[in-house]
Amino acid sequence: MVQHLHRIPLRDFFRNPDKSGYQLSPSGTFISWLAPFENRMNIHVQDRRDDRTMRITSETDRDIPGHFWKSDSRIVYIKDFSGDENFHIVSVNINGEDLRDLTPFDGVRAQIVDPLEDFDDVMLISLNKRNPELFDVYRLNVITGELALVAENPGNITGWMTDHTGTLRLAIATDGVNTTLLHRRSETDDFQPVITTNFKESIDPLFFTFDNKHLYASSNLGRDKSAIVVFDLENGKETDVLFEHDDVDASTLSYSRKRKVLTAITYTTWKRERVFLDKLAKNLYQRAAARLSGYEVVIADMSRDEEVMLVRTYSDRSLGGYYLFDMKKDKLTKLSDVSPWLNEKDLAEMKPISYQSRDGLTIYGYLTLPKLPRNQPARDLPVVINPHGGPWVRDAWGYNPEVQFLANRGYAVLQVNYRGSTGYGRAFWERSFKQWGRAMQNDISDGVQWLINEGIADPKRVAIYGGSYGGYATLAGLAFTPHLYACGVDYVGVSNLFSFMNTIPPYWKPYLAMMYEMVGNPDTDKELFHAASPVFHVDKIQAPLFVAQGAKDPRVNIEESNQIVEALKKRGIDVPYMVKENEGHGFRNEENRFEFYEAMEAFLAKYLSNPDEH
Repeated sequence: MVQHLHRIPLRDFFRNPDKSGYQLSPSGTFISWLAPFENRMNIHVQDRRDDRTMRITSETDRDIPGHFWKSDSRIVYIKDFSGDENFHIVSVNINGEDLRDLTPFDGVRAQIVDPLEDFDDVMLISLNKRNPELFDVYRLNVITGELALVAENPGNITGWMTDHTGTLRLAIATDGVNTTLLHRRSETDDFQPVITTNFKESIDPLFFTFDNKHLYASSNLGRDKSAIVVFDLENGKETDVLFEHDDVDASTLSYSRKRKVLTAITYTTWKRERVFLDKLAKNLYQRAAARLSGYEVVIADMSRDEEVMLVRTYSDRSLGGYYLFDMKKDKLTKLSDVSPWLNEKDLAEMKPISYQSRDGLTIYGYLTLPKLPRNQPARDLPVVINPHGGPWVRDAWGYNPEVQFLANRGYAVLQVNYRGSTGYGRAFWERSFKQWGRAMQNDISDGVQWLINEGIADPKRVAIYGGSYGGYATLAGLAFTPHLYACGVDYVGVSNLFSFMNTIPPYWKPYLAMMYEMVGNPDTDKELFHAASPVFHVDKIQAPLFVAQGAKDPRVNIEESNQIVEALKKRGIDVPYMVKENEGHGFRNEENRFEFYEAMEAFLAKYLSNPDEH
C-alpha cells in the first residue's frame, strides 16, 4: 500500500456528527440541532436567553433526517421505518412533551408541500393515502393532527406549489413524457393549463413573484442551459431573463421573506458560485465570510425578523462548523464543529479535472490524491473509481467522507460527472438516454484510461465502487470492461434492467413513460436491456465483487443484489454479500455504516495491495 502521512481511524469518518442540522426558532430565541442519543441523531434545543439545553426526542430505531421549527413552541420532524422511505411527519413541544405522529398511516409516504411559516399551527402536506401512485394535498394541524383535504389529485399531478400567502396555486401534471404547468387564481378556482412541454424542456417553478401574479423559474425553453427567468402565468411566456451562464445551469434563486426582495442566484461550475441581487444581502454575506476565510460559507437559517442568522462553513477537507451571527450586534459566535475529531490538515484536496471522452465530449470530475510523503510523486497509485448515483444528478466539490477515507488509506479517488449528469445543460443530459452500460459507461472507462495515461494510476490496481446507479456502473464495469478493474464494490446497485423497471415504487409510476425514454422500455427494448444488464453477463466478470444491500430498499429492490450474487455463486464464485434488514437505499444507522466500510476497507486492501510490497 502507498505510504501516507497519518492514518485516521475508520470510524472517525463515518460516525454521527457531534452536532449538525442547526435551526433557529422563528423569533430567534431558541436554537435546535441534531446530536447523538443512543447512537441515533435526535433533536436538542437551547434557550439563548439562559443557555438551558435539553433533548426533546428519543428516537432509537433510526436517525432523525431533518426537522424545522413550526412556531417558537413546536418542532416538526420526519421519520421512516427501516429505510422504507414511507416518511411520517411528527411534531413535539420544545419541552419534549406531546410528541405526536401526525401521519400514522402504514405504507403511506408524507411529503411537505409548504411549511406555512407565517402560521403557527398548520402546514400543507401531500399523502398517497388514497392511491399509492398519487399524492393529494392536505392542510395539517400540527397540534391536533387534524387533516383537511385541499386538493385531490385527478390522476396526473406530480407536484404542487403555493404562493406567498400559502394558497395552493400551481400544479405540475404529466402524461409520462409531456409536462403541463397548471395555475389557478384562488383555491376556489379550477386549475387551468398554462404551458405544456416535452419533459426534456423544463420550466421549473421556484416561487411566485412578490405580487403573487407570476413566477420566478429555472427554464431551459429555447436554450441549452437553464436560466433564471420571470414567467408570465397569464400568457405562458418568459418576460425577463435574470441570469444565465454559458457553461452550466442556473437553478437556485434566494429572497428575503421580510423585505420581499431577491437576494442571490447560486450555480455550480466546479464549485458553488453566487451572483448577488441585493446590496444588503451581499453586505451581510461578506461580513460573515470575511471572518471565516478559507471556507465556503452558507446561510443555513434566519429568524423571522432576519436579524439573527445561522452560518455554516465547509470545504473539501472539512464538514465545517455552525455559527450564530447577530446582525444588530455585528457578533459572530461559534456554536460547534460538526466533526471536531477530524483535523483538516490530515485530509486530502479535491481538485477539479476534465478529459475528453472517446467521442469528443468534455467530461468533468474531481480527483482526490492521497497525501504523500514529501518528494513522493503521485504516480502508479492504487485507484478507486467512484461514479455517483442518480444517474441524473452530479458530483460537486465539497467534503465527502468516503472520498476522504479512501484517500487516507492511500488510494487516489476519481469522481466522474459522466454524460447524463445534471447541471451541464440539456444536450449533455440527453446524451445519456438509453446509454446505461454503453456511452455512459464509456465515459467512466475513459476516465480510468486518462488516469493511466497521466501516470497516476497503476493499471493493475484500479477498483470501482458506487451506490445506486453507481452500483450499476460498478457491475457494468466488471462485466463489460473486465480488464480494467482489479475488484468492485456494489452498494444497492441495479443488476437487471427488466426487474428494476418492474419494482419501482408506486409513486414513480407517473414517470414511467419518461423512464422508458431515458433508460429504455422492457417490452420494446429487450435486446438493449439484455445487453446492458450485468446479471446476464456474469460469465465475463473476472474481478472479485463485494455487494451490500438494504432489505427495505424501495428504489433498488433487494432482488437486484440477490440476482447478481446468485448468478455468480452458480459459477462457483464466492461473493461477499452484506444485507441489513433495517436499512433501505443506503445504510443510515451508524453501526451498519461502520460494518460496511470496515468490510470494504479489508476487501480493497486485499485486492489492491502492491505485490511488490509483500
